[in-house]
Amino acid sequence: MNPKLRIASITDEFSPQLGLALEAMKSIGMTGAELRVVWGKNIMDLSDEELDKTVELCGRYGMEIISIASPILKCVLPGGPEIDPRFQQDTFNAKHTFADQPRLLEHAVKVCEKTGAKIIRVFTYWRTVDPPQCFDAVVTAVSGLAEQVKSTGLIIGLENEHACNVATATEAAAALKAIPNENVKLVWDPANSVCAGENPFPYGYGLLPKNRIVHVHTKDCHMEGHKPVWGPLGTRSIDWKGQIAALMADGYQGWLSLETHWPGPDGDKMEASKICGWNLRGLASA
Repeated sequence: MNPKLRIASITDEFSPQLGLALEAMKSIGMTGAELRVVWGKNIMDLSDEELDKTVELCGRYGMEIISIASPILKCVLPGGPEIDPRFQQDTFNAKHTFADQPRLLEHAVKVCEKTGAKIIRVFTYWRTVDPPQCFDAVVTAVSGLAEQVKSTGLIIGLENEHACNVATATEAAAALKAIPNENVKLVWDPANSVCAGENPFPYGYGLLPKNRIVHVHTKDCHMEGHKPVWGPLGTRSIDWKGQIAALMADGYQGWLSLETHWPGPDGDKMEASKICGWNLRGLASA
C-alpha cells in the first residue's frame, strides 16, 4: 500500500508536542510536515531556538517541512461588512490583528528560510455577510503579499476557508483569475467548500484551474445546518476516492496533507489522526 501521492499532516492534528506527532506520522508512512501549532505556540510565535529544535526534530524523523500554516489575513477587514456569525473562527493560538499583517509576512519569510518550507498559507479576512463586497480588498491584499515575496521564490498559498471571504471553489476560481501572480496558488480544501455550502467534487473541483493547485488539505465532514460534523477521512460527504483520482489524472504533484478536525473516539485526537492518517494512506494508494 504505497501512496501514489506524497502524504503529510499538520503536525498539531496529532499532538502539539512535536516529537509525539512526528513519531505517529512516520509510523503511518508520512514524509511531510506542515507547521501550525508547535508546543502550544502558533508557528509565527516560536523563538529562533524553538525553530531550530523544530527543524532538528523533523530531520530526525525524515520529515520535509512543506508549508507554514500561517494565520496571515485571518483578521477583520477594516471598514468591511459585518462578520458572518454562522462560521466558527479558528485561530489556533494566533491573536494577530490587521495592523500586524505586514510584520507577519516578513516573519513568515524568515521562518521559511529557517525551515526550508516553500509555501506560506494565507487567508482572505474573516467572512462577512457580503463577501463580494470584500473581493477587491482581498485581491489587493493577496497580490501585495505575492509581490513582497516574489524575489524569495516562495509561494503564497491561498486557502479556501469557510470562515473567510474565499470559502468555495467558485470564490477561489474568481480570486485566482483576478490575481495572475505566478507565485499565488491555491491550497484546496474540499471540506471547507462543504462547510460553505458547495459540493466540492466533482462540481467545485471542476471550476478550479488545475495548474494553480499547489497543496491539498484532507479532512471529512457532513453538515447539520451550518454546523460541520467531522468524522474519519473517507467516511462522510466528500468523495475523496474520486477527488484524489482526479488530482492524479490532472497531473497534481503536490502533497495530500491531513487536517483531521475530528475529535476522535472518546475525544482522543491522537487516535483520530492515526485513523485518518491510515485512511489517507489507503486513499492515496488506490
